[in-house]
Amino acid sequence: MRPPTRASVIFGADGSAANTRDESKKRVADRIRRIDHLRRTATIVFRCMSARVEVLPSGELRVRGRAPLLERLSWALYDFSNTIFSMNIATLYFPVWIVAERGATATGWSLATSASSAVVLFAAPYFGARSDVSRRRKPWVVGLTLACVAVTALLDPLSRARLPPGTQVVILLAAFALADVAYQLALPFYNAMMPELVAPAEHGRLSGLGTGLGYAGSIAGVLFAAPFVSGRWSVGGASGRQAAFLPTAALFLFFSLPLFLFCRDHVPRPRSERPDIRFREIAAKIAEAFRETRKYPGLRRFLFASYLYQDALGTAIAFMAIYAVKVLGLAKGEEVRLFAALTIPAIVGSFLAGLASDRIGPRRTLFLVLWGWIAGLAAIALAPTLSAFWIGGALLGFVFGGIWSVERPLLLTLVPDAEAGRFFGLLVLSARAAAIAGPLVWALVADRLFGSFGVGVGYRAAVASLILFMLGAILLLRGVPDLQGRFAPSAVAEGE
Repeated sequence: MRPPTRASVIFGADGSAANTRDESKKRVADRIRRIDHLRRTATIVFRCMSARVEVLPSGELRVRGRAPLLERLSWALYDFSNTIFSMNIATLYFPVWIVAERGATATGWSLATSASSAVVLFAAPYFGARSDVSRRRKPWVVGLTLACVAVTALLDPLSRARLPPGTQVVILLAAFALADVAYQLALPFYNAMMPELVAPAEHGRLSGLGTGLGYAGSIAGVLFAAPFVSGRWSVGGASGRQAAFLPTAALFLFFSLPLFLFCRDHVPRPRSERPDIRFREIAAKIAEAFRETRKYPGLRRFLFASYLYQDALGTAIAFMAIYAVKVLGLAKGEEVRLFAALTIPAIVGSFLAGLASDRIGPRRTLFLVLWGWIAGLAAIALAPTLSAFWIGGALLGFVFGGIWSVERPLLLTLVPDAEAGRFFGLLVLSARAAAIAGPLVWALVADRLFGSFGVGVGYRAAVASLILFMLGAILLLRGVPDLQGRFAPSAVAEGE
C-alpha cells in the first residue's frame, strides 16, 4: 500500500471542507448573477413602462395605452376614501354636533369653513404650480391625506378633553379647519395624476369610475359610522355623533392605502431641472387669463354666474344638516335618512342632466337645474314639518349633481379646447372664492339680521337668501350666448 505523501497528509483530511467552500462560493456567485439578471430585467420593464408616458418639448404628455389595472383601480379608489371624510365630517356629523350639541354659533362654523376655503384659495395655485414643474403629485396626495387623517382622529380626544366649553369649541373648529384644508388641497394633486394613467380618449371613463366610487364611498362611510353613532358599536366607550370621528379617519386611511402603495409619478422631473416658482408670477397669469375672458362672448358672465350658484350650492351643503336639526328637530341618528334623501336622487339627477345637456344643450339644462334649486330651497325654507322638508330635500338632491354635469360642457361651448385649461382654472378659483363668502352670508343673515327673531326664523331666512344667489346666476346666464357646437371639430372643419 502506497504511503501517503506529504501533500495528502496536509490536504487529504481537509479536502472535503475545501470543496464545500468552493461549492458555497459557486452558489453565492450564482445567486448574485440571478439577482443581477432580475435587476436588469426589472430595469428594462420599468423603462418600457416609463416609455408609455412621454413628455413632449411643449411640456404636454403623450400617453400610449393604459397604466396597469391595479394602478388605475387604486387611483379611482381614492375617490371612495376621500368622500368618506367629506360626507361624515364636513357635511353630516361634525357640523351638527359642534353647533347643536357643543353650542357653536352659525358664525363660528361659518368662520371655520370660510377660513379653510381661503387658505386653499391662495395655497392651491402656488403648490399646484410647484407640482407642475416637478411633475410629482403622489407625495402631495400622501402627505396631505395623512395630515387630514391625523387631525380627524385627533377630533375624538379633543371632544372628550376637559376644557372650558368656549375654548374647546374654538380648538375643535380650528382642528376641523386644518383637516378640511388638507382634504381640499389633496384633491388637485390627485386629479393631476389621472393624465398619466390613460390616454385622453379614456379620461372620461376613468373619471367616471372615480365619481361612481365617490358616491359609493359616501354611502359606505355613513352606513359604517351609523352603528358607532347609535352606540351599537363602540370605540373607547364613546357614542353619539362624535363617535363617527375615529371610524371615519380609519376608513379614509385604509381605502387610501392602495394609492399609496400601487400608484406612482411616471415622469418626475429631476430636482436640478426644476425652475423656481414665485407666487407673483402665478397671480399675474391668473390676472392675464381673467383679462382674456373678454375675447369670448359670455365667458365672463358665465364665470360670475358660476360664482353665485356655487356660493348657494356650497352653503346649502355645509348647513343643511344643521338646519334640519335646529329648525325641524331631526333626531340623533336620522342623519342617514337625510343623506339618503339627498344622495340617491343626486345619482339619478346627475345622469339625467347629462342626457338633457346632450339633447337640448348645457345652457338650457343649467337654467332648468337652477330653477329646480330655487323650488327646492323655497320648499325647505317654508317647510312646516320634517315630512315637508323631505320633499324639498329630495328635489334639491335631484338637481344637486346637475350643476356639475353641465358646467364643464357649457364652458367648452364658449372657448376652444386649446385654451380651455386656464379657463377651467378660473372656474375652480371662482368656486373656491364662493366657498368663502357663502357661509359668511349665512351667518350674517341667521345670527345678525334675523337672529333676534329666534333660531327658526333666522335659519329659514338664511335658506331664503340662497334663492337670491340662484336668481342672480339666472339673470347673468341670460346674457350668455347659446353656442353649442361652435368649437366642435366638425364646426371648425365646415368653417374652414
